[in-house]
Amino acid sequence: MKKTTKTHATKSVNTAKTAPLARPAVKKQYNPWSFSIYVYWFIILFFIAATFYILGRSHGVLNHRVPLNNSANISEEALMQASDYYEAGKTKLLSGDAEGAIEDLTTAIDAGNPTVDMYVLRGEAYMQTANYAGALDDFNAALDLNQTSSVAYYDRALLNMRLENYDAALADINNALAARATTDEDILQLRDLYAKRGQLNLWLKNWDGAIADYTNSLARPDGIVNPSVYAERAEAYTAIGDYASAIADYSAAVRVISEQIQGAATSDERELMSSNAMSYFEKSAALNLQMGNTQASLNDLESARTIAMALNDTETVERLNNLIAELQ
Repeated sequence: MKKTTKTHATKSVNTAKTAPLARPAVKKQYNPWSFSIYVYWFIILFFIAATFYILGRSHGVLNHRVPLNNSANISEEALMQASDYYEAGKTKLLSGDAEGAIEDLTTAIDAGNPTVDMYVLRGEAYMQTANYAGALDDFNAALDLNQTSSVAYYDRALLNMRLENYDAALADINNALAARATTDEDILQLRDLYAKRGQLNLWLKNWDGAIADYTNSLARPDGIVNPSVYAERAEAYTAIGDYASAIADYSAAVRVISEQIQGAATSDERELMSSNAMSYFEKSAALNLQMGNTQASLNDLESARTIAMALNDTETVERLNNLIAELQ
């Protein structure tokens, strides 16, 4: 029994003695090699995450730059603002370069936040190039932005007149007049608006309406009197049989031309004004003849002949000579 117990004790002692020897096996789980594996995995995962982050950022930047690559003039767009293109377009339109104006104004509009003036100017440029559909779209867009833009209404009225949509043009002129009444700083002059409505009424054979509008236009102190306003009112007076008033208006038109012709910028403009005056004298002569004023008719014809001779218009001179001869 003692032997057995001793043996058991010996085994216990041996077991106790060998226990510390087993500890190094446990420490092997934390040896440098095992620790380095975690470090390496951490580094690998870090670089993977960093790679995806960089790729994501690059993808976002590229996507952000895509709209700029859609422009053929990316360098110019980087240097110029929308307002610069607007001013450039306006300058080109005033100089007669309608196509160049359209290009610049389109760039200004496409840049974002377009203004009423941008659409109005491009619409005017489209009218000059006979792109009436484009002009109409732009005037409509301008009015969508500001329903009290007298200029947009006026320009659309001019377009409708060109397209012979006279009723629509008249409605636009009325709207332009209403919008113009809301501000004293509007660039449109009431003289011109009433004159244009008078012309529309004349074309629509609304004689009384035309006379009223022309009279209202001539009564305005702003702007410069256009001799055609007198001449067109004379046509309306002629239509209602008021020949005396028509003759007086033709005389007024000739007087305005005589006052303005010296300030004409070019010889072509002076020639056109002279030709108009000659026509007014002839119309006045016909009305005087209708009224039985033969001598007044002869005076008008002689004045017309003098202008025709100055213009070297031999055909008209010969025709007027025949008329004068018949009346003498």
